[in-house]
Amino acid sequence: MTRPATDKVRAERHGSVLVITLNRPGVRNAIDTETAWAVCDALDVLDADPALAVGVLTGAGPTFCAGMDLKAFLAGERPSVGARGFAGVVEGPPVKPLIAAVEGAAVAGGFEIVLACDLIVAAEDARFGLPEVRRGLAAAGGGLMRLPRRLPYHLAMEWALTGEFIPATIAARLGLVNRLTPPGSALDVAVELAGVIGANAPLAVAATKRIVAESPGWPLEEEFRRQREITEPVRASDDAREGALAFRQKRAPRWTGH
Repeated sequence: MTRPATDKVRAERHGSVLVITLNRPGVRNAIDTETAWAVCDALDVLDADPALAVGVLTGAGPTFCAGMDLKAFLAGERPSVGARGFAGVVEGPPVKPLIAAVEGAAVAGGFEIVLACDLIVAAEDARFGLPEVRRGLAAAGGGLMRLPRRLPYHLAMEWALTGEFIPATIAARLGLVNRLTPPGSALDVAVELAGVIGANAPLAVAATKRIVAESPGWPLEEEFRRQREITEPVRASDDAREGALAFRQKRAPRWTGH
């Protein structure tokens, strides 16, 4: 679907990496419907373009994202769009890996966006939280489901019930953050990490993400059957042969995505 151009989200290519920037710093990158559609469209481009391997999602200015735009909400908007849901991402993350690069606050729906990503790079002074209970709401963008999968149950419950903000340093110590960076460098580190992932075989990367994400819900007796359904096409691919040849010939592989 073609939608009017908007400057509320920027999508910029850095080689095989697509950097998607929430670009509403004046309202702390809060999500309205137009912003959600723009994120959705950018993720569609990421998944469809074979030249792109990894996405990085960040926010302009000092805040990653303050969540839903409450003014838009009071005006009747619901920034949940298409099959991707709130913010164009939480219900339908991309097939390809997505890295959150967090400066400042990622709170409410902003934290739920972060939790929908596959990896998290955060500045040391960043902070996370689900304060919806303090506003008469329940977090409905996946945070209450994803957080207990990433943290010990009682900590996740405490964060959700108190609505307190958690420093990135504590989140990193608990294993929620992949890379902790000096303030102002989260995006650079995230793009560097994306480049490492993007140098790998695209079919293998997509299959690996899918197995890691989906396998916790598989019945024990079906685990290997379901895994084979995903890995066998990769094993039979041209890229699998290219990987073996490149290793034997001691050269960098040339991936085709086939």
